[in-house]
Amino acid sequence: MSAEDSGLVKIALVSCGSEYSGVQPEFDEAAARVNAKFIFPEVDVASIDTIGREFGLEVASGDLRLMMARAKAVVEGTTSVDGVFITTCFRCAEGAIVRNEIRRYIHRHSNIPVISYSFTESTTAGTLLTRLEALTTIVRRRHLLAREVQKGLTAGIDSGSTTTKAVVMRDNKIIGKGWVPTTKVLESAEEAYSQALKEAGVSREEIQALGTTGYGRFLIGNHLKAQLIQEEITVNSKGAVYLADRQRGPATVIDIGGMDNKAISVEDGIPGMFTMGGICAGASGRFFEMISKRLGVDITELGDLAVKGMHENVSMNSYCIVFGTQSLVNSLAKGATPEDVAAAACYSVVEQIYEQQLQEVDVKEPLILVGGSSLIAGVPKALGDLLKINVLVPENSHLIGAVGAALLASGYVEE
Repeated sequence: MSAEDSGLVKIALVSCGSEYSGVQPEFDEAAARVNAKFIFPEVDVASIDTIGREFGLEVASGDLRLMMARAKAVVEGTTSVDGVFITTCFRCAEGAIVRNEIRRYIHRHSNIPVISYSFTESTTAGTLLTRLEALTTIVRRRHLLAREVQKGLTAGIDSGSTTTKAVVMRDNKIIGKGWVPTTKVLESAEEAYSQALKEAGVSREEIQALGTTGYGRFLIGNHLKAQLIQEEITVNSKGAVYLADRQRGPATVIDIGGMDNKAISVEDGIPGMFTMGGICAGASGRFFEMISKRLGVDITELGDLAVKGMHENVSMNSYCIVFGTQSLVNSLAKGATPEDVAAAACYSVVEQIYEQQLQEVDVKEPLILVGGSSLIAGVPKALGDLLKINVLVPENSHLIGAVGAALLASGYVEE
């Protein structure tokens, strides 16, 4: 752990009662693994009865009123913290409403980074780790995340669940790219990196700094002695606003990856609120792979097919990757066109992201769509139709993780 990462990060736990649900030890373990500690904000007990009026949200649960009082204590500085973790049980509809209101309240009245999450009885430290790693990164490396220009000769490797990407950058330009399927993590990283180096016309010894991100970041980073090993929330959002040339002001980044997705609210290139995941892999690139195979087309052809179809002509009965695929197969059996089925698949993915994740962040334009699925033309079309806004897909949108890693790694280049 570097000197900049050594300080203990204090995270306010604004919860409906995770400490009584049996998952608190998992929360504490995840925090300890990123050198952070959960703090329970102190509140005036008398304020719990009236706090609902201040939020304009009267709720029956005393635990939820306590959450609102704790959020107020954070905003007013009664309890000094570096970040906030807002969490309620996934079964509680009222809790979801309160969670979102608290998130907006803290974001409106402070600059403290926030993550929001709904826990279950089976929540584990591993489930929370990337989220807390991202939150502590925002706290510890804000100066690094503010970097807008890549300098020197640097490289980035993004080890994703389905593909591994690598880029080489020199003086703020991409000069080499590599993109291969992820099979064996190290071997795929070596292949993608070698491709990028060959295209750039440079050797490994010439690279001044290397950054790694994605699922295999630690394994690859340690193997290649990377200067930067960082989670994908901060790296991908930085890569997205860099490629879209939207590093100043607000932006919303949606990253649809091979097995999961992320929605990130960004201000001046730094994440403020974010959420990741979804309901199984039904809102990911894996779903598109399955639909493409069933339609007998390459995944690169699926988008053009979807643009010609109408999702309204096909009924989707489930967001599950298995039952959703079955639903579309049944539609084909009833005479639906491949174009309409492709359009329905794209709309299903973005609708799930909207319903499950975009409720957890404040959506502000520009909306930047990245990740491998952004290359499927039907996806940005469906997203734009659903949200009634323009969707920006920057060039090299599938390489955002590798680009973000190379950009941030340049902060380690001695000037």
